[in-house]
Amino acid sequence: MTALNHAVLGSTFLISLLFGIVMHRTQFCTMGSVADIVNFGDWTRMRMWILAIGVATLGTTWLAASGQIDLHHSIYTVPSVTWLSALVGGLMFGVGMVLASGCGSKTLVRLGSGSLKALVVFLTLGLGAYATLRGITAIPRVYLLDSVALHLAGAQDLPSLLARHSALAARTWLLLLGDAVGLGLCAWSLWRREQRDARLLLGGVGLGLLVVALWWVSGHLGYVAEDPQTLESVFVGSATNHVESLTFVAPLADTLNWLMLYSDASNVLNIGIVSVFGVIAGAALHALATRRFRWEGLAGVEDTANHMIGGLLMGIGGVTALGCTVGQGITGVSTLSPTSWLALASIIAGGVLGVKYQAWRLDRAS
Repeated sequence: MTALNHAVLGSTFLISLLFGIVMHRTQFCTMGSVADIVNFGDWTRMRMWILAIGVATLGTTWLAASGQIDLHHSIYTVPSVTWLSALVGGLMFGVGMVLASGCGSKTLVRLGSGSLKALVVFLTLGLGAYATLRGITAIPRVYLLDSVALHLAGAQDLPSLLARHSALAARTWLLLLGDAVGLGLCAWSLWRREQRDARLLLGGVGLGLLVVALWWVSGHLGYVAEDPQTLESVFVGSATNHVESLTFVAPLADTLNWLMLYSDASNVLNIGIVSVFGVIAGAALHALATRRFRWEGLAGVEDTANHMIGGLLMGIGGVTALGCTVGQGITGVSTLSPTSWLALASIIAGGVLGVKYQAWRLDRAS
């Protein structure tokens, strides 16, 4: 079990290291993609994000259909559809990522590139996320938002929903829907020939495949049907004993907790914590190799306030919505979960509101 844990965490670090390198290389940024559309009508970076979703959906559904992983052991396919949490949390996260100059994954990339602004966001995001997981803001999340949910008879992913109301098996629906959604998104992203450049392909295909790779590491390599000690099934390296892939909200809270309680023997590394360190390291390596590492500080009181508030909004909103632009926007959506699609739409809506708010502030100042 110890050797398997090392293999899972080592593979996770390598995958997240590559994730950080690709993000820095391609300037992948979900907040930036929304801002590009609102401000300039430029869909280039949005196409990269959509391509990553399409590739991740194809790979994830094929892994599940072939029996390599069981998505019903993920947090995204539980029977409760917490639609209000997805809406409210997604809006908070979307506004927060604009104020903080990037989402959770972009914060880690910027931190690895020398941004002290990103360090402030990292700390406030982690604080907000931890408080919403186990602290003061967990109370309204649980009793006001999560309690408003649609409770289903089984898993909420679309293949399972359709299988319960049709003659086709869930595996058949998984292949049909996975191919239709994945290929459709990929085709839309690559439809315009002039935008099929190397950066789009590297960012979209590369990041999507890395999400799939971590699904396999967590759900196949790290799965033990019978733990020698507990005699129960276990996902080695998972903090919640679920199959998981890349996400960057709760892992930031876990990373802060791990650093503060390092000497506690029960405080051990997990997939989320290792992925945080991996993305930072990958971005730092690429920034140093390309001579793009630059120290960046806060511009003043307003800049500091924006980044602190943005980090808190992302931490609170991300936990409430069960993920971020990667955790729900790529990883969650790849499971064909309706809640993930709802959270993704809400995050984009929040991002649009945030960009328009910033434009209004600039117009008012001028």
